[in-house]
Amino acid sequence: MAAERRVRLAILGSGPAGYTAAIYAARAGLAPLLVQGLQPGGQLAITTEVENFPGFPEPILGPELMERMAAQARRCGAELVADVAVAVALHERPFRILLDSGDRILCDALIIATGAQARWLGLESETRFRGFGVSSCATCDGFFFRGRTVAVVGGGNTAVEEALYLSRLCAKVYLVHRRDALRAEKVLQERLFAEPKIEPVWNHVVEEILGSEEPRAVTGVRLRHVHTGARRELAVEGVFVAIGHDPATALFKNQLDMDAEGYIVTPPGSTQTSVPGVFACGDVQDKRFRQAVTAAGSGCMAALEADRWLAELGAT
Repeated sequence: MAAERRVRLAILGSGPAGYTAAIYAARAGLAPLLVQGLQPGGQLAITTEVENFPGFPEPILGPELMERMAAQARRCGAELVADVAVAVALHERPFRILLDSGDRILCDALIIATGAQARWLGLESETRFRGFGVSSCATCDGFFFRGRTVAVVGGGNTAVEEALYLSRLCAKVYLVHRRDALRAEKVLQERLFAEPKIEPVWNHVVEEILGSEEPRAVTGVRLRHVHTGARRELAVEGVFVAIGHDPATALFKNQLDMDAEGYIVTPPGSTQTSVPGVFACGDVQDKRFRQAVTAAGSGCMAALEADRWLAELGAT
């Protein structure tokens, strides 16, 4: 039978932002209830080794890092619910959340940490080598390809920024774009064309990612010319897909202010959304950095701001 519960603070999302928010909120005595969503742990749950999270001098697997954060949140007093939010109502208080199980949550404050998903090419070979040479984050994984040859797929700001970042680490960077001109800002294009390590490959799409199975690793990409259909192969050891991200904000459409790409708008230095008492943290409002450590930091901010807001409301 469906149940209805009233809590002071609810958190939607269970990546680094959501779990950190739960830890800080629990330590503040708010007894937060966190709804884990479809993919507990967020993007890190499908990541292999993480080398750049502070406090772990040796690489740690993404799922293990998320399991540790979840355990810490529980130990601090947060309640984690294995369910999915399917509807929210933010136009009146208490805020209302409907879960896939049929249960309803009423909350005085809400932290949104639902994250964003990288867009992928949709290739079977891309899925097979994801985490074994295929990545959507140069800042996260570029370190593993020092001195090697890689390909970046895309033509917007993200792709150019990824290519420029990788050029500082890699011996050679191919930028594969389906058109004959980039969409990126002119200043970024000028920097890219001035970098001798980067070679644009115009009017081509990735048809298949090539690799070995034992050990599983990328060895190249097969490209197809969009006009002639001619195929060619590039020998690369890494493929970075940089065709954008989609924030998980459909639930909040027409209820919160968002930018043109669907990211929740928050003021600089704050996680407060356009609705008082609703806070957003992590990749759902950060389209620039998208790092586990910055997501965790903004989760801390959201919890502290929610605690302060609830205290002012008199709900603590």
